[in-house]
Amino acid sequence: MVRWLARGHINPNILTFVGVAINVGCGLLFGFGWFFWAGIVLIVANLFDMLDGQVARLSGRVTSFGGFLDSSLDRLSDMVVFVGLMVFYARDREYHSTLNVFLAGAGLMGSVMVSYASARAESMIPKCDVGFLRRPERVVLFIIGALSTVPGSNNFFANRMPAVLWVLAIGSYWTFAHRMHHTWTEITKNEVREKLAEDERNAKAQTPEVRHEPSLAHKTS
Repeated sequence: MVRWLARGHINPNILTFVGVAINVGCGLLFGFGWFFWAGIVLIVANLFDMLDGQVARLSGRVTSFGGFLDSSLDRLSDMVVFVGLMVFYARDREYHSTLNVFLAGAGLMGSVMVSYASARAESMIPKCDVGFLRRPERVVLFIIGALSTVPGSNNFFANRMPAVLWVLAIGSYWTFAHRMHHTWTEITKNEVREKLAEDERNAKAQTPEVRHEPSLAHKTS
């Protein structure tokens, strides 16, 4: 499919926008409480999210703006799902839960902070993608929570979305803290290396140059 899209001269940015539009639909489905279908739509949306980068590489259309656009719209895709869950649990219905609204809001803020910390850190260090709860993991957790939702079921494995929200809320801030610590460690290492290099340069500059005069050979008679 990737090769077919690349040969068809499909602009990767179009695939990015299609993926975001499907994610918005997913958020609406969560808001109306249709969790199972929201999970199916979320799977489809993230197929597009994987396709755009592969099509760009295969067709030779990798651009800095394309990477920026994809990364920026990924944040929007995350947020609409969280907002959909907040709307669902805030509604005056059987499943109304102020706690779940709070957890979804905390997870939304945490996911934004994880992404921002990475983007800001990579302006100072080469890479900052540490932590166990990145975007792919968040998507998988959303899918598990959505597909496990069976209203009225008492099965232990059913209706796991509240548990997913706990994991997202706590795990996002843990990952954020991990990235903060990683960035601090890497910056400190770089500063130490730069200080040692500067000290070495200064030491070389202060060392007086010793000039050796050529010795004269004396001939004995």
